[in-house]
Amino acid sequence: MQPEPIYLKTIREGKFQEKIAQAYELMKSCALCARRCGVNRTAGETGYCKTMDKPVISSYGPHHGEEAPISGERGSGAIFLTGCNLGCVFCQNYEISHMGSGRECTVGAFAEVIVNVMEMGCHNVNFVTPSHQMPVIIEALAIAAGKGFNLPVVWNCGGYESPEALSVLEGIVDIYMPDFKFWDEKPSRYYLNAPDYPEIARAALKIMHAQTGDLIMDDLGIARSGLLVRHLVMPKNIAGTEKLVEWLAKEISPNTYVNIMDQYHPCFRARNFADLNRKITKEEYIEALKSARGAGLRIG
Repeated sequence: MQPEPIYLKTIREGKFQEKIAQAYELMKSCALCARRCGVNRTAGETGYCKTMDKPVISSYGPHHGEEAPISGERGSGAIFLTGCNLGCVFCQNYEISHMGSGRECTVGAFAEVIVNVMEMGCHNVNFVTPSHQMPVIIEALAIAAGKGFNLPVVWNCGGYESPEALSVLEGIVDIYMPDFKFWDEKPSRYYLNAPDYPEIARAALKIMHAQTGDLIMDDLGIARSGLLVRHLVMPKNIAGTEKLVEWLAKEISPNTYVNIMDQYHPCFRARNFADLNRKITKEEYIEALKSARGAGLRIG
């Protein structure tokens, strides 16, 4: 018998509605992410993410391109949320994250989408770029759970999270799947519009791991809980991969599950930057893998 998702326990204990209320309070002077725009999104104001207080969804359905413990054979129930709290000039989903492709819906309709991914046979629900829409997501999740939804929750985020928001998510998220994009301030400033990204991401990953621990999989190799870190290898090693993986092993856990990704290619505005206007080489990827293995991490 599989262990139940953590949010069902939180609901039974009567703590979930309080978490929803706390989430919406964060939205009133917005601190849902590390940008801390301070706008009242419940009153129609918008900040960096250009999103108010209603769900905006681009698409959803079984996704077979995620990491093996997330996708499995039946796919991950990916729900792509419109908007983003980062400004990645190389974004591969820029139509959704930067251009606003998607449709606003009610929280009730969002809950139906969550139930639908379970009915499609997916292994989990995978909220993609969720940080700026956290209150409506967890409110919809509570409704969906009342309709029988019982899959693990995957929080598929960019790593630029506020500790207040992560505190709300404790007892709700089963699997954190953050990016860890850059080790240093300079590329974070130029390519993410977030010079404090490395500091924020390191703090966020520590909180995520403290809440969920190392990645735990069932007998079929499907993730049930824990932390899974994604790192995109960049040209000329501008991501600082070696330092990044060493820090993960020493400061998070040597058992941290990391996907060292090789799919970088110039997207969106990346061709305007000399360091980003080409794919990575085979040698760059091999060197990144060597660093991760040398640090003793679990490589996906």
